[in-house]
Amino acid sequence: MAFALQVGVGTLFGLLILVIILIAILRAAIRVVKEYERVVVFRLGRLIGIKGPGLVFLIPIIDSPKLIDLRIVSIDVPKQKIVTKDNVTVEVDAVVFMRVEDPQAAVLRVRDFLMASSMLSMTTLRDVIGQVELDDLLTKRDELNVRIQRILDEATEPWGVKITAVAIRDVVLPADMQRAIAKQAEAERERRSRVIMAEGEYLAAQKMAEAAMAYAANPIALRLRELQTWTEIAREKNLIIVTEGGGGLGSFVATAAGVAGHEIKKGKAE
Repeated sequence: MAFALQVGVGTLFGLLILVIILIAILRAAIRVVKEYERVVVFRLGRLIGIKGPGLVFLIPIIDSPKLIDLRIVSIDVPKQKIVTKDNVTVEVDAVVFMRVEDPQAAVLRVRDFLMASSMLSMTTLRDVIGQVELDDLLTKRDELNVRIQRILDEATEPWGVKITAVAIRDVVLPADMQRAIAKQAEAERERRSRVIMAEGEYLAAQKMAEAAMAYAANPIALRLRELQTWTEIAREKNLIIVTEGGGGLGSFVATAAGVAGHEIKKGKAE
């Protein structure tokens, strides 16, 4: 009875070990590949193909899988000091967006396509920025992004990698260059203001010349304008102004004032 119990326990223990081994083999043999993933399978060192998505069956120990993500990946190009074409040192960083189009080439033709793409992005960014001047770097950033993307795309095409976009994120200038740019911008605004003032003076002179010609053709209009001006001055300064009008009114008033003054002086003398 005791022997039978020992045999039964040993059998259960053996079955348990067998089940564990079987589960481990099934876990290694069955892979679930997502829709955005592919598996490059090597059998005894030889490429047998690309599998996925869905269930993928592998031979444990014999098959060696390499999982590749097909989604877009962003590579952060760290900030680095670059000397532009006009000998200005700037700090530039960027971000590169890429995705794998050919998983087989990404595995067979390059050891680590992410690291290789990152190093290539750093080198290309330095080369392109070094060939342009500071003004182009600040004003033509979109063109530089397209240029860098085209160079990277051509270089990474044999690796099965597609560069979808490149963006230069930040350009840091030295402090003295920032002050120089600020002075340049201030001088440009001053120039524009002077040009606008000169254009205004020119237009005003043209209008005044046209007005003078109109007054010369019609002297009555000039006289009416003069009276209107005197009226405005009198209203603002609280003055009473007597000007020459029709029929010699101004001359008459002046003569009357002179006669009155003469008579006052004569009376004082008597």
